[in-house]
Amino acid sequence: MTRFYTVLVVIGIGIVTFLASTFTVHETERALKLQLGEIVSADYDPGLHFRIPVYQNVYKFDSRVLTLDAEPRRLLTIEKKNLIVDAFVKWQIMDVVRFYNSTGGNENIARQRLHQFVRNQLADEFAKRTVLEVISGERAVIMDTVRRVTNARAAELGVTIRDVRIKKVELPESVRESVYQRMEQERVAAATEFRAEGREQAQAIRAGAEREAEEIRADARREGEEIRGRGDAEATRIFAEAHSEDPEFFGFYRSLQAYERVFDEARDVMVLEPDSEFFRYFGEAEGRDAHDGGEEGDD
Repeated sequence: MTRFYTVLVVIGIGIVTFLASTFTVHETERALKLQLGEIVSADYDPGLHFRIPVYQNVYKFDSRVLTLDAEPRRLLTIEKKNLIVDAFVKWQIMDVVRFYNSTGGNENIARQRLHQFVRNQLADEFAKRTVLEVISGERAVIMDTVRRVTNARAAELGVTIRDVRIKKVELPESVRESVYQRMEQERVAAATEFRAEGREQAQAIRAGAEREAEEIRADARREGEEIRGRGDAEATRIFAEAHSEDPEFFGFYRSLQAYERVFDEARDVMVLEPDSEFFRYFGEAEGRDAHDGGEEGDD
């Protein structure tokens, strides 16, 4: 029985010794081995590795892309305007030996120093530009410059800056309302100017249309006068030809037209002498009828 317990103890000690002598590196990790405080090996491949218990220590670090998202802070532009800037940084541990030597393997220390690098560089870039350039025109340039400059300093820590992004740029609450009011006034002034230009253009268009319409009416009147003139000339020519062929019938026809115009209304009254030239054809008609009747009687 005692021998059985002894075997169990030996097996237990063996298992503990084996576990203490091995360590596992995952795909998302980077590791280094220290011996009495000195780095003896680094950049292990994923898998199972061995070490001497107590005599050697292993440190593991996250090899994935990490996010540094600090609190928004105030930055000054070249116009001495305060802006509230909210940015974040994507970074990754690339050199575990340098990272350990510079930070003692403490990720919080690395975050603090990276935050200081990025904050200082953002302040420098904003101090070179106006509010308008920062908000709209050159944000991409600022982010690329900050990433490139801070990446050179981050290499001293054994890390690399993958990306720097400005999430939001706002005015301080104390000046935001006044700026909004000024922007609104500028928009109102611009809208008023646009409307004035629109009214001016509309008036010019209407004036042009009226002028063109008057020209068209004038052309139409002139063309109508020409047509009427040609018609009157043609009528005069026809009347002249008719008069030359049968003056007596032409005179009779003109008299009929005169009678029609004069006696157009039932209440029209005209006082004339019976032997007036106006009733010449009436008298001649009666005389002609009497004469024709007498001749028939003789026949």
